Amino acid sequence: MNEPMVKLCGNKTFDDFQTSASSGAPYLGIIFAESKRQVLPEDAGSWLKEVSLSKGQQVVGVFVNPSMNELEEALLLTPLDIIQLHGKETVAEILHIRERFDLPVFKAIHHSDFALEDMKLYRGIVDGFIVDAKVKGAWGGTGHRFEWETIPLYIEEAEHQGVPCFIAGGVNPDNIEELAAYQPAGIDVSSGTETNGRKDKRKIEAILRGSKHVHHLS
Repeated sequence: MNEPMVKLCGNKTFDDFQTSASSGAPYLGIIFAESKRQVLPEDAGSWLKEVSLSKGQQVVGVFVNPSMNELEEALLLTPLDIIQLHGKETVAEILHIRERFDLPVFKAIHHSDFALEDMKLYRGIVDGFIVDAKVKGAWGGTGHRFEWETIPLYIEEAEHQGVPCFIAGGVNPDNIEELAAYQPAGIDVSSGTETNGRKDKRKIEAILRGSKHVHHLS
């Protein structure tokens, strides 16, 4: 059984990023979209000059309906490995982004009755999915989870497309093993690794430890 890959998202400060990077988690997320965890590209760029990443660690930049200028500025200042799109970006816009920047693109899908149809729209277009809870007035990072019994449907569609599916929304040290039992390709955590709005080393370690305890669901 493969262990899920963990993405530590919402790194808001240098200390946050350093704490997340030192954990060895394979994906480190930085939010450039308007959010309580928003980071300026020049700040993120300075972190990457000072923090030594582990071999294979990748930095994911999170954007919501970005303009090409916004992406260009961010990538000029921050050497990202993956672009994550968390808004209502169209297939045409994503194709343009991939062509322009030649980077993998992850697409966030908000859980709903139509989410699987949304995933199918991006078949052959994106390099991975993040399925997140749908919360009115927010794009992500809310700490709310969706109906996890639907996770196998999302995993199946992503596998059909040959891309990873990360599960986000309300993941924390108390429920990480429950989520890992569904065996998603990846787990995306933001607020569940924080204490008083800052990354908590012990919570991160608990998330990484719990993600390895994969049990078959009966």
